Amino acid sequence: MPLGDLVENRRLILTILVGTVVSLVCAGVAPNFACFLAASLAIGVTSVVAQVLVPLAANLAPAAERGRVVGQVMSGLIFGILFARALAGFISGVAGWRAVYLVSAVMLTLTLVVLARALPVRRPVYPDGYLALMRSLVTILRREPVLRRRVVYQSAMFGLFSAFWTTITFHLSAAPFHLSTTWIGAFALVGAAGALIAPLAGRLGDGGYGRWASGAAFCIAAFGFALALVSDRLWTLALAAVAIDVAVQASLVSGQQAIYALNPAERSRLNTLYISTFFIGGALGSALAATLYERGGWPAVVALGAGMPLVAFLIWLTEPRRAIVSA
Repeated sequence: MPLGDLVENRRLILTILVGTVVSLVCAGVAPNFACFLAASLAIGVTSVVAQVLVPLAANLAPAAERGRVVGQVMSGLIFGILFARALAGFISGVAGWRAVYLVSAVMLTLTLVVLARALPVRRPVYPDGYLALMRSLVTILRREPVLRRRVVYQSAMFGLFSAFWTTITFHLSAAPFHLSTTWIGAFALVGAAGALIAPLAGRLGDGGYGRWASGAAFCIAAFGFALALVSDRLWTLALAAVAIDVAVQASLVSGQQAIYALNPAERSRLNTLYISTFFIGGALGSALAATLYERGGWPAVVALGAGMPLVAFLIWLTEPRRAIVSA
């Protein structure tokens, strides 16, 4: 992701996509677990093209419309994630798990062709080399309090998001629901509301209400987990999923808009720090929720999920007045 501030963006995006396609094919035809593990690692390394595209969109958009544009790009990204869940469940149920990777490779190949024709050329002006670029990440993180605060917010939000979607699979496959993999994938489509909220969150940021959108997102996320306490009704779990996805995406887009306003020449590195650190929060949330579900069941997961946005809300209340005005 930091290479977006160093390498011509169109070429970088297309190169990464080629790597993803090759990795997906290798996973789909892997003869043993070791090969599959190596291919999965390569998929993870190369699956960051969306996070190169988002800063590119921010750089191309007029300042007054940046939030809306970023929200639209994130909306497409979120829709892709949601439909991938359902589609993967359907494909694996019909043709087996290998087909998921091979179909993904075909779809990304088509995406690559479209982007090769549509993307403009953008050459960054960073004067130093790769090592200096990477060292500057530490400097940026130390220098930008808005970035550090937004990292904390979104780490909590992505942690609760991962906690919910990791353990809801266990919960829906057990009594009283006993849903199949295909139906659990279909359940994930209720999160489409999160994709719809992303452009609205961007517009609120353009209008100077990004901070208040974040505060509301923390409250909505806590409310979503409170709904999830009614765990024997599918409709309450669906409403909880909608509330959680809406809140997480609103917080994400508001945070991106706030950090992209800091320094246009550093947007790829700002995005790197933002995304990579809150993904650590997501991984921790997923791992902790799985452990809590095993030991304390669904109520333990709900307590974890409701606690994280409340902590973020308390930190949000401490924002200095200058941050309130600028964010």
